[in-house]
Amino acid sequence: MTQDVTNRDHALALDEQDPLRELRDEFVIDSPDVIYLDGNSLGRLPQATRRRLDQVIGEEWGRDLITSWERWIDRPYQVGDLIAEHLLGARPGEVVVSDSTSVNLYKLASAALDARPGRRAIVTDDDNFPTDRYILQGIAAQRGLELRVLASDPIHGPSPADVAAVLDSDVALVCFSHVAYRSGALLDMAAITRLAHDAGALMLWDLCHSAGSVPVRLEACGVDLAVGCTYKYLNAGPGAPAFLYVRRELQDRLRSPIWGWFGQRDQFAMGLEYDPVPGVGRFQVGTPPILGVSAVEEGVRLLARAGIDQLRAKGVALTDYLIRLADAWLAPLGFEVATPRDPQRRGSHVSLAHREAYRICRAWIERYRVIPDFRAPDRLRIGPAPIYTRFVEVYDALDRLRRLVENKEYAEYDATPARVT
Repeated sequence: MTQDVTNRDHALALDEQDPLRELRDEFVIDSPDVIYLDGNSLGRLPQATRRRLDQVIGEEWGRDLITSWERWIDRPYQVGDLIAEHLLGARPGEVVVSDSTSVNLYKLASAALDARPGRRAIVTDDDNFPTDRYILQGIAAQRGLELRVLASDPIHGPSPADVAAVLDSDVALVCFSHVAYRSGALLDMAAITRLAHDAGALMLWDLCHSAGSVPVRLEACGVDLAVGCTYKYLNAGPGAPAFLYVRRELQDRLRSPIWGWFGQRDQFAMGLEYDPVPGVGRFQVGTPPILGVSAVEEGVRLLARAGIDQLRAKGVALTDYLIRLADAWLAPLGFEVATPRDPQRRGSHVSLAHREAYRICRAWIERYRVIPDFRAPDRLRIGPAPIYTRFVEVYDALDRLRRLVENKEYAEYDATPARVT
């Protein structure tokens, strides 16, 4: 017999069957009456991270002071290897925790362009994350290059056929987000990477909305370069350092545009001339943020306990459940699902379009204590992180949303968006 998704008992039954349900207790949840559906922007705080940072601050820094550098100095590589093994399908020595996503994108894009002299074009799409587009615009302006901005489908993102249509022998670099930040569309990494290589270009992927929520197969897909943040699904905290990936075979052929002392061979010799270390470490710049790197490590270890395949299975189930409730309850109220319905073509968040999305978002937060986020021009973006979100939370959140809109409780809110992060 078909289950009635609009019956709350169905959600409770799904939670009872959830193999990851006990991992919710590994997170700090001080306000259980708040339904948090913005894990794709900022993940919750793991209990282990709080303990780890207390230990790093009190013992490694407070007691041991600078002698702790003997254990700190290699931590960006050690945590990079954990990310590579458990989340990215990459090999040891291909990932390092370093800087921010924006800085890492600049470093890798610049290095890739230097490796393709004579080619004059960069390809991206108009719905790529803004920092990616801005950085590529800046690099193109500095170098006098052409930036080809593909007009992508606002729900499904660029298809391999769309990408093939703008590639030629003048393209040096192709850069897309694996999961679209607005719609949640999951791009075909293998096919698009193959097309870039067939055109003689290098491929750079932004993994911010996929790392930790969907399986990523960098080695299997032949990816050249990738970047990603750690404060979303990796739960490493606001401003936590990002990571970068460089395929092993490319590492010693590429050079970072920022020559910092942590990328220098024999750095403590304090030599006059820059001589980059072999391997991915040449893309390090300055002193690594040890507190942040330690938080990244705890977040990754927790995801590794869950297993990326189980996280993906639950993410598909959560977003499928959300879409089914939206069809039943919200479509009659003017909402449209603005995310691919095919689970193989979406990540772990769902966007709902509505002409009053901004005011609805404010009312949902302030009146009903449900926290999603808003993305211009008209999207409610809902991110049920699979490691800690319950099915009953999705049920209760959408039930509250339905009542809010039916009663037009958003009407008193200003229709002009304030600053939204």
